[in-house]
Amino acid sequence: MDATPNPTLRDLPDWRYLLQDYDELYRYLPAGGSDRIRSHQRKVREAISRLLKKNASVSLQPRAEKPVTAHLRRALDEGRQGTLAPVVRALDAVEPYLSWQYGYEKVPRGLTNSYAYAELAGSIGPVISDEIILGVVLFAPGCTYPAHAHQGITESYVCLSGAVSENHQGVYVPGSMIFNPPDHLHRITVGDREPALLAYAWIGDKADLHAQKMVFTRSRK
Repeated sequence: MDATPNPTLRDLPDWRYLLQDYDELYRYLPAGGSDRIRSHQRKVREAISRLLKKNASVSLQPRAEKPVTAHLRRALDEGRQGTLAPVVRALDAVEPYLSWQYGYEKVPRGLTNSYAYAELAGSIGPVISDEIILGVVLFAPGCTYPAHAHQGITESYVCLSGAVSENHQGVYVPGSMIFNPPDHLHRITVGDREPALLAYAWIGDKADLHAQKMVFTRSRK
């Protein structure tokens, strides 16, 4: 007998609403006059539009939590008070189905309790896509996420709640976008009082997207 087909975005409207709200993020957040950021935002919107138009399959992953998800309720509650409340509410609607991961074979010391991410769209799901990866990353208060880069990947973060700094070159609060071109080395630090919840999008060649292995840079002593 044939296997039961995966449900689609029409079958699971909470996932469709979440993609629509991601589209809104990348449609209306300012690009600050940067042609590169504006181009990235357009590519993210176009990829999301194709997923919605073709009624993409949804393959829900086994629910998984990490120690840092103890901070998730606070991060979501704080995000509801900001200008990006619609996407936070949409994320909260699918929260029971999120599979939180570390993404590294060996998790650096100190990150086990202070970091995790959950993919929302990608090659294995939940929303099946081979041209974009969407997700959220959660940091505990005071977390330092070591320097790393993504080969061939253009990455953006949108701060949904909390406050972070990247490479000590500015502070990003809810409604802010961080843009990282391919192979850009970046390190993230988080405020001491509140967790930080960031949405992210990766755009790149299919081979780079789905063979990505992040390696942290060793600290110089």
